[in-house]
Amino acid sequence: MQNVPNFRRAQRIQSLEISEIVQLSERAAYLRAEGQDIVALSTGEPDFPTPPHVVAAAHSAALAGKTKYPATLGTPELRDEIARQAGVSRARVIVSTGAKQVLANAMLATLDPGEEVIMPAPFWTSYSDIVLLASGTPVVLPCPVEDGFRLTAERLEAAITPRTRWLMLNSPCNPTGTNYSEADLRALAEVLRRYSQVQILIDEIYDQLSYVPFTSFATVAPDLSERTLIVNGVSKAYAMTGWRIGWGIGPAAMISAMGAVQGQSTSGASSVAQAAALAALSGPQEFLLERREVFRSRRDMVVARLNAMPGVTCSRPDGAFYVFPDIRRAMATNGFESCARFCEDLLEQVGLALVPGRAFGMPGHLRLSYAYSEAELLAGLDRLERFITHVRPAAQEDSHPNRATV
Repeated sequence: MQNVPNFRRAQRIQSLEISEIVQLSERAAYLRAEGQDIVALSTGEPDFPTPPHVVAAAHSAALAGKTKYPATLGTPELRDEIARQAGVSRARVIVSTGAKQVLANAMLATLDPGEEVIMPAPFWTSYSDIVLLASGTPVVLPCPVEDGFRLTAERLEAAITPRTRWLMLNSPCNPTGTNYSEADLRALAEVLRRYSQVQILIDEIYDQLSYVPFTSFATVAPDLSERTLIVNGVSKAYAMTGWRIGWGIGPAAMISAMGAVQGQSTSGASSVAQAAALAALSGPQEFLLERREVFRSRRDMVVARLNAMPGVTCSRPDGAFYVFPDIRRAMATNGFESCARFCEDLLEQVGLALVPGRAFGMPGHLRLSYAYSEAELLAGLDRLERFITHVRPAAQEDSHPNRATV
């Protein structure tokens, strides 16, 4: 009998799969390659180009020979600029291959098996999987639209146990666009002061895309700085998703531990991309306001259209470039038992890719990104309205060949 290799997944990744966002995007790309007319409003990627002066800085860096291995924690020039803007020392800054790696570094560097990470839902889909990868336990606190998709101080305090190691918060939030106000953050900070074992991770990747005044947790609770990690990057505001540069600002000891993890995974982020990020942070900033106003206009148009559709309600987000409408009445009217099935049939029957709310820890909703042109948004909204008005679930689960599992 021939020996067959017995592949076995590690226990810590037993439940890990490619995210539903990626699955839907890949399915949409497959259908488009097959010649179908597909509109995809599923990814959080600005349709603006990377600013020309940023591209020029990367080109100049490459021509100047800045193509060798960079320091593990980031180039001194970029770390110094991040530190200068944050008002901290370089020792408190790590530069990584995207903000996602900052999150993974932090969890891998600090979590022991079974330790808990509190995360309000809806949350960005990778949060819970990153915690699981680090052998931690996600503690998901549903924050419905009736609460403005916000975690309250009372709910936070009720969730903290002796095993709680982190609170993970995103403001403005993906997928809801919720922005935590100064008052919101002060209330949460007051609770956190009573629990010294809880560290605080605040993902502020959309800080430049807030339509209301933005407040950083670092300014609200400077006394908690030795327990706080601020995560940010150039991907969203500067339209640099493919450059893969993010950073963390935190206590020097935590940054050192995260650097140890990064040093055994990727080492330093791309030297050329770091030169581009430095140019983005230190160069002209006026275009950020112009682009934010474009996003604001798109937001208002999308929210108005969604609220006019039968069975759909959509709150107006404070920031980022997503809406997270409640489609439960539309699902019930049209015979859909899950938002995942709703989004499957939406893609297969009318050629529109959106992400089901369950990917973000809150079923009964869907995420639509308005980081697309107005023409694409209008085309997608037309298809969604047509689907809600006329379509029922497909008869068979296996009626769509090559369907991604979502």
